Amino acid sequence: MTSTQKAIIPGIALGILILVLLSRLVNPTLIAEAATEVAVIENNSGDCEFNDRYPAKVQPWCGLIEGAASKHGVDALLIASVMLQESGGQPEIMSSSGAVGLMQVMPRDGIAAGFHCINGPCFASRPSIEELKDPAFNVDYGVRMLAGLIERYGDIREALKSYGPYDVGYRYADQVLSIRNSF
Repeated sequence: MTSTQKAIIPGIALGILILVLLSRLVNPTLIAEAATEVAVIENNSGDCEFNDRYPAKVQPWCGLIEGAASKHGVDALLIASVMLQESGGQPEIMSSSGAVGLMQVMPRDGIAAGFHCINGPCFASRPSIEELKDPAFNVDYGVRMLAGLIERYGDIREALKSYGPYDVGYRYADQVLSIRNSF
């Protein structure tokens, strides 16, 4: 073994050891969990207009709900109703069909990548699973989609029918509207 080889092997071993130690210090999962907790704390203010009317499962997200409602011109209680129906207020939930997060948006990757429409993959222009796991991004994106559907159809029930599962007709829309009316 040459002197260069003798120097390289310990250098590689030391480099691997340093990477292992750094990965334990900077755990991305812990950072993501901490960021989600901060988002919940920041968005769980008593300043929410309808906080006392939201079900407990979506109250932690009232700041995100009301911010997206204001930004996209959608009724905050309707957003809370969709969130309650879709995810029960669980930001990390993933459906069996591949929808992700609080508003259960279909991503471009994962299971949804295999869904093909006439012109190619159905959800190719959508965000990734990782992006949709961010509660603030998920709510904003989902509400923006819902606002677009309301504008397109000119009717909330029709918009909700399109937002929900494709194979249930108006049942999904009627469930969400029933939740909304119960607030």
